[in-house]
Amino acid sequence: MSDFPKTGSKAAARGQAASTSRLPLGVKLGFGVADLGGNLFFTAMGFWTLFFLTDVVGIAAAAAGAIYWAGKLWDAVTDPLTGFISDRTRTRWGRRRPFMLFGAVPQLLAMWLFFTKPPVSSPWLVALWSGLALCLLNTAFTIVNIPYGALTPDLTPDYHERTSLNGYRFSFAILGTMLGAVAVQPLVGLFPSQAQGFSAVGLIFGVVMAVTALITVFTVKEGDHSSTPVPKEGFFETFMVVFKNKPFVVLIATYGLNLVGIAFVETILVYYFKWLYRDEGATSIAMLVLLVVAMLAIPVSVLVSKRIGKKRTYQINFAILAVTCLVIFFLGHRLGMTFFYAMMAFAGIGLGFGYALPFAMVPDTVEYDAVTTGKRKEGAFYGMWTFIAKVGTATAVVLTGLLLQWAGYSADLAAQSGATLSMIRWLIGPIPAVVFIAAILLVERYTLDEKTYRALMDTEARQEAEGR
Repeated sequence: MSDFPKTGSKAAARGQAASTSRLPLGVKLGFGVADLGGNLFFTAMGFWTLFFLTDVVGIAAAAAGAIYWAGKLWDAVTDPLTGFISDRTRTRWGRRRPFMLFGAVPQLLAMWLFFTKPPVSSPWLVALWSGLALCLLNTAFTIVNIPYGALTPDLTPDYHERTSLNGYRFSFAILGTMLGAVAVQPLVGLFPSQAQGFSAVGLIFGVVMAVTALITVFTVKEGDHSSTPVPKEGFFETFMVVFKNKPFVVLIATYGLNLVGIAFVETILVYYFKWLYRDEGATSIAMLVLLVVAMLAIPVSVLVSKRIGKKRTYQINFAILAVTCLVIFFLGHRLGMTFFYAMMAFAGIGLGFGYALPFAMVPDTVEYDAVTTGKRKEGAFYGMWTFIAKVGTATAVVLTGLLLQWAGYSADLAAQSGATLSMIRWLIGPIPAVVFIAAILLVERYTLDEKTYRALMDTEARQEAEGR
C-alpha cells in the first residue's frame, strides 16, 4: 500500500489545480477512465438484463422485471449508506479512493456471477439465485461508483471546468456504453451456447470495470480533508437535508426521467430488431451508429453549454430524443432498418448533449449546499444520485417486462402476436417520448445558472476569508 497516491496538501482541497482554473489533461483522463467501466455496467444491465433473464435463463418477462426491481430496492439501502459512510471516512489516502480500491475485485466477481446461468433447474431457485446475484452485483458496484462520483466537486470549483472535466469523463462513458451495447452479441457468438457466451461476457466486462476503477485510484489525488469537520447528522437526517436543496431536487428528478426514457428504448431495442425486422444481430449496428454520433456530440455540447447554459443544452437532448421516438413509432416498421439507422444517428446528437451536462450540474448543487449549510457531504448527494439513476433504469425495465407479458410475449414463440408487436412499438415510441417531454418541462424549474453560481462562489470566498 506504500505506493498508493497520498492526498494532496490542504491547498489542494478544492482541486488538484486549485491555484489555476484549468485541470491538467492527465487528471481529466485519469478521472474520466473509471466511467468507462461504470457505463459498461449501466449499459449491460439496462440493455441486456431483461433479455438475458427471459431468453437465456428462461424466466417469464414479468418475473424477470420483478427480479430487476428487487435489486434496485436493495440499492435504496446500500447507495445512501455508502455515501453516508464515505463522507465520514478520513484516511491518509482520502475519503473516496479506498472504497474504489477494495471494491474493484468484488465487482469483477459479482459481474461474472450474475451473467452465469444458475446451475439449478427449479424455477423458484433460478429466480432466487438471479435475484441474490443481482443484489450482490449492485452492492459491489455501489461501493466503487458512489465514491467515484463524489470525487467530482473535489477536483475543481470552476463552473465551466466542471463541464470540461465531465466531457472527458463521458467520452470514456461512451466507450463503455459501446462495449456494453455492441460487443455483447459478437462475444456471445464465439461460444457454443448463449449461456456460455453471457458468462464469458460477464467475466470480461468485470475485468474492464475493475481495471478502469483502479486506474483512477492510482492516478487521481484527493484534496486533504483531514481538517474538514466530520458531519454529525444521523443517517436519515443527512438524507432529508439533501432533499431541502431545491436545485438538486429538480436536477435529480429530471435525471431520473432522463434514464427512464433511455432505459425504455435500450431495453426494448433488441426485441424490436428481433421481432419486427427479424434481425437480432442488427441491434449492435444500430447501437454503434447511435454511440459514435453521441461521442462526437459530447465536445460540441460542452461548447454549446458555454454559450446558452447547461440547462438549455440539456433540454436539447430531451427534445431530440422525443422527436426520434415518435418518428420511429410511426415510420420505423414501414421504412426498414436503413431508416432506423438514420434515426439512431439523429438520436445520437441528443444523447451526446445529455451525457455530460447533468454530471456537470450536480457538483454545482453540491456547492450550493456547502455554502448555505457550511458542511460538505458530497457522498450523501452522490449516493442519492446513483440510487435515483438505478431506480429510473429499473422502473423502465420492470414496466417493459410487465407490458410485454400483458401483451402476450413469449420467447418460445416462432412469431409474436400483433398485440405484442404493437406493444414493442409503443415501448420504443410514445411511452419514452412522453417521459422526455416531461423532463424538458421539469428542468425548466432549475435556477442555478452561471451568474447565480458565481455569486455563490463569491459568498464562499468571503466566508473563508472571515474564517468560517
